[in-house]
Amino acid sequence: MHLRLTFAVIAFSVSLFAASTSSNGPAITYNKDVAPILQQHCQTCHRPGEPAPMSLLTYRQVRPWAAAIKEAVALKKMPPWFADPHVGKWANDRSLLKTEIDTITRWVDSGAQEGNPKDAPIPVKFLDGWNIAKPDMVLEMPSDYHVPAKGTIDYQYILVPGNFTQDTWVSMAEIRPGNRAVVHHVIAFVRPPGSNWMKGAQPGVPFVPTKGGEGGQGARQGEFLVGFAPGVIPADFGPNRAKLIKAGSDIVFQLHYTANGKEATDRTRIGLVFSKQPPKERIFTLAASNDRFAIPAGNPNYRVDSEFKFARDARIVAFLPHMHLRGKDFEYRLRYPDGHVETILSVPRYDFSWQLSYFPEKELLIPKDTVLECTAHYDNSVNNPANPDPTQVVRRGDQSWEEMMIGFFDVALDPGVNPADLLPKRKAPSNGSQSSL
Repeated sequence: MHLRLTFAVIAFSVSLFAASTSSNGPAITYNKDVAPILQQHCQTCHRPGEPAPMSLLTYRQVRPWAAAIKEAVALKKMPPWFADPHVGKWANDRSLLKTEIDTITRWVDSGAQEGNPKDAPIPVKFLDGWNIAKPDMVLEMPSDYHVPAKGTIDYQYILVPGNFTQDTWVSMAEIRPGNRAVVHHVIAFVRPPGSNWMKGAQPGVPFVPTKGGEGGQGARQGEFLVGFAPGVIPADFGPNRAKLIKAGSDIVFQLHYTANGKEATDRTRIGLVFSKQPPKERIFTLAASNDRFAIPAGNPNYRVDSEFKFARDARIVAFLPHMHLRGKDFEYRLRYPDGHVETILSVPRYDFSWQLSYFPEKELLIPKDTVLECTAHYDNSVNNPANPDPTQVVRRGDQSWEEMMIGFFDVALDPGVNPADLLPKRKAPSNGSQSSL
């Protein structure tokens, strides 16, 4: 009696499982279902030579991480994307669709099978060493910079002659650090001909500016060309858009090194792709920043504001909020001449490890006298696990344990417009500063 009942239960369970499997449709496999998702959202970073800790190019590489991938996408930790989905639409939104998250979850839960190799998509062909097209010019530090094992390292500035004999339009640019373990960030500035910025610096020789002395202050002396920091993607300005390097200009590398307990060397390089014809629009990077703040010790939600007033009509095509380890959230707003205020980007959970750019799905048309307002909050309390020292008052500074408040944004201009015409003729308000990065 009991034996017959047992067999009946087993038979019922098997039939129920079969019915369930049938109702769920075909089996989810890596080759047919998961590989296309990883190609589109993950492999740019998860491959040799890139910042992610593991490669996800093949099933053999992916399979050991299946459970971790499921958890990361379910919690929306990966791919990194921090814009509030209720504010604005973004052309470069990295977040996965619910259907994609469900596919990965079902794949892992069903055993993470490889499937038929014939179902696999064609592997993506990456250009070795670059995430942009093959560069037309590569500018490299002429010698290695030796990073000590410990201690604070001042920003290093290296002047690299560009030998630009004519005005040059750059449609793509990428900075490739030689040693990601010690390179925190790099900014490449264009030093126009006739500039006195770093006038005494020798080409190729690291230069450390002194307070009130020559050098530094690249934000106010040179044009921001391209940057590198954790999470920053290479610059691709899009069809018929480019940044201008005037004839006779040089490139200045601003390098921020961080000692990690081991002596190291670095030789960073920059790749530039030139426009094949004059662009229809010039891209120029600006910023609404604030250098005058003091975050009280222990304060969990300290507010800092900045603003930028447009002296002429413009179009905004990108945003990049920047803070350091105490950064908590960041918001951009537009206050129009009629007084109407519109929130255009909200980053409710800022992450210093992933400094992302946000490209509006539709460019924003900015009338003259519109004010771009930025608000940031900082957590200087013991509840912030990244806080270097919650007992200290924190002010603006270059090092990661200090703070910054910068709302970068890119504008698209007619090539004949002088970007300086965007800047108001009056002095910036005392609670913020304006930067022509």
